[in-house]
Amino acid sequence: MSMNISLRQLRAFLAVARQRHFRRAAEHLHLSQPAVSRHIADLEAELGVRLFDRSTREVVPTEAGRYLESAIERVLDELEGVLGHLHSEGERRRGKIRIASVPTLSAGLMPACIADCAREYPELTIQLHDQAQTLVLDSVRGGEVDFGIAIDPPESGDFDAETIMRDPFCLACRPDHPLARQKSVSWKKLQGQPLILLDYSSGSRRLIDHALLKYGVDPHVVQQTGHTHTAFRMVEAGLGVTITPALSSPPSTLAIRPLTPAEQRAVTLIHRRQRSLSPLAALVWNRLRELAKTGTLTPH
Repeated sequence: MSMNISLRQLRAFLAVARQRHFRRAAEHLHLSQPAVSRHIADLEAELGVRLFDRSTREVVPTEAGRYLESAIERVLDELEGVLGHLHSEGERRRGKIRIASVPTLSAGLMPACIADCAREYPELTIQLHDQAQTLVLDSVRGGEVDFGIAIDPPESGDFDAETIMRDPFCLACRPDHPLARQKSVSWKKLQGQPLILLDYSSGSRRLIDHALLKYGVDPHVVQQTGHTHTAFRMVEAGLGVTITPALSSPPSTLAIRPLTPAEQRAVTLIHRRQRSLSPLAALVWNRLRELAKTGTLTPH
């Protein structure tokens, strides 16, 4: 015996049984009263039993109605829970997340991640805020973005942080520069070289300063720039050499040499400590971690 009973009919039945009133049940369900009456009539016709005795003042479940109410109440609540969970699973892949990222990572790391997420989760929109490190930290702290990607963020109680990869510093110089003849360049060889460095709005600058100090180099800084691409143009113009992270995608017009001993910057995901990630943001955070692990994000 096959029955054609809908979830809507059962919900209407349960509302009327609980409210003992068609109008109140209709208000509870945000339906019209005729719609609720029709659901009950269809259900009674399908089951072949009367479920309610209707009097002028109230609607009382019949014996069959009371049996049905006690039998389906728990089942329907469970089913609502299951369907609600599935709906939120579907919803969490739809929507917009905002990520703040320092410029070298916006260019060297994020395009691959956004393209990957577009393939995996087409309903998801990633809005990238390409900002200097100081602004990335402020955006995460102020809750303007879901999370940020920073360079060795300062130890503070403001953030939960996870380092997903390490990005080595290298030397970028013109191909006709004497240092370009070497396979790798020691930090000490930078003594006396005209240096074009990122300014202090960058997360990398203090790491570069620290490395120069560590290897006893008294830096001769001729220019400071807000962006690596400006530094590359200056190197091309013969104004000096620059120290740049590998992920900054230096142009093929320049000779790129590893600096030894290797000094790296930590690429770190950060979110506000008191604020847990939304399921959507966690999806992208985990994706970035996976892509970093598999090497998909490193420039080839």
